[in-house]
Amino acid sequence: MFKKKIIPINTIGAAMLVDAIRDTPGASRRAFLQRSLTLGGLTLLTGCSLNDAGSIEAALASVSRFNDKAQGLLFDPSQLAPTYPESMITRPFPFNAYYGIDEVREIDGDTWRLELSGLVADRKPWTLARLRAMPQTDQVTRHICVEGWSAIGKWGGVPFSTFLRQVGADLSAKYVGFKCADDYYTSIDMSTALHPQTLMALTYDGKELPSRYGYPMKLRMPTKLGYKNPKHIQAIFVTNTYPGGYWEDQGYNWFGGS
Repeated sequence: MFKKKIIPINTIGAAMLVDAIRDTPGASRRAFLQRSLTLGGLTLLTGCSLNDAGSIEAALASVSRFNDKAQGLLFDPSQLAPTYPESMITRPFPFNAYYGIDEVREIDGDTWRLELSGLVADRKPWTLARLRAMPQTDQVTRHICVEGWSAIGKWGGVPFSTFLRQVGADLSAKYVGFKCADDYYTSIDMSTALHPQTLMALTYDGKELPSRYGYPMKLRMPTKLGYKNPKHIQAIFVTNTYPGGYWEDQGYNWFGGS
């Protein structure tokens, strides 16, 4: 009969794990603790010898990379996220960012231009008026935050897959990256970029997208956690080089599936 090997956790190693958890950003720490990983569990998962803070950080990064790969393999680009009746919209829809609501960026939509770069054939900047002239759709979907809350909202705009094809993006590339007016940045996999519910959101609840939700344009992806949905987007690039992201570079999972 197979006997499970028990790996003892010494008090010094446990103390280092506590320190590593304490230094992890808030939402990542909460997600980490909710999954109840132990020092022994990390050893079993990663094969690392956890003797110092550096090895613990390496083990955590290894688990995160494994999680990204697993989510990528499980992701079905044809499966739709649930949609809801407008009667279920959360009012008011919560504001969420890495800064306070009094610091929301105010952007002049008349002078705003969406810059394109990387593996894109047509790199001419886009105006807000030009985006609004494209075929529009809307969705009532749930926003899921890594901090443990969720809210339902109605978003309208341009299917991102339509836009990528319009500008001649290389659809075989690995990543699509975003740079935002509030200095936020993130990136997604091409399969998610082409998902039918991934939306260049220009409106919220049937009205012009408010500044607090990302005016003049945000990316809305009901298949991703909230931090993967960038607001105030001012540049999009397509690349095969891993671009990272604001929270991802601080330890959050990159794939970020909901």
